[in-house]
Amino acid sequence: MLNITLRRKARQFTRLIRHSALTPCIGETHRPLLTQNGELGLTFIGHSGFFAQIGGRSLVIDPNFARWLFLLKRLRRPGVRVPDLPVIDLVLVTHAHFDHLHRPSLRAIARATRRLRGEPPTIVVPHQVRDLVADLGYRDIIELGWWREHQYDGLTITHVPSRHWGARVIKDQHRGYGGFVVRSRKHSLYHAGDTAYFEGFREIGRRLEPEVALLPIGAYHPPSFRAVHTSPEDAVRAFLELGSRWLVPMHYGSFRLSHEPIDEPLQLLGEEARKAGLQERVVVLNEGVTRFF
Repeated sequence: MLNITLRRKARQFTRLIRHSALTPCIGETHRPLLTQNGELGLTFIGHSGFFAQIGGRSLVIDPNFARWLFLLKRLRRPGVRVPDLPVIDLVLVTHAHFDHLHRPSLRAIARATRRLRGEPPTIVVPHQVRDLVADLGYRDIIELGWWREHQYDGLTITHVPSRHWGARVIKDQHRGYGGFVVRSRKHSLYHAGDTAYFEGFREIGRRLEPEVALLPIGAYHPPSFRAVHTSPEDAVRAFLELGSRWLVPMHYGSFRLSHEPIDEPLQLLGEEARKAGLQERVVVLNEGVTRFF
């Protein structure tokens, strides 16, 4: 039975590789717009990556500019280029998986800010992830456990739970994982990282009241994947329990990581939002286009 299961998974992965290789890469690259008065600005890099402006500071969350993720080709270009980013104050990495902690992208951001400002950014990671970023050139490395906070020049960064796992490779299950809530005096932003639906969304909303929720909507098929990823239906349910004002979807379209049609997550999200009467509160960001909240 084990051999049959392994052969089936190998065939499924081979189909993903073939689909990625045969699908042309599409999408446009833009120069992000910069805020002038402390607004909350979001620019979608692609996959789960964002350039965020909040409280007068610039952050990058889970940046991945890779053309290939091992054998999987990128299907949509990153929305921005590293040289077009301004000075970055903080980089947040939600967990150690290769599509979220992409070392070449993190190194490029550290070097770019060092060239612009003379010193690199600070990076915030879950506990026991320090060793994966220690040689990338960051000024400070902050490790956080769930519900721990880091204060940075008017911002509060809180590491919050998720339902996923943190291993970089098979045997390092000790690594932390989760999401982040970033709060300034005026705004708050929640990036869920990778997660399945779980009851913790309600607690995150009650304790931190994030204004904008960045929620994953892809990699849910076959159904067993929903043990660690949210479907569009799950994301809408999580959004309602968070009590946030805006839902921004992520974790779809850039890499073919599962077996649902590549366009299905956004389609299903639209249907679920209409059912719940939330369509005006769902903000789908095109890669590279800055939205102010």
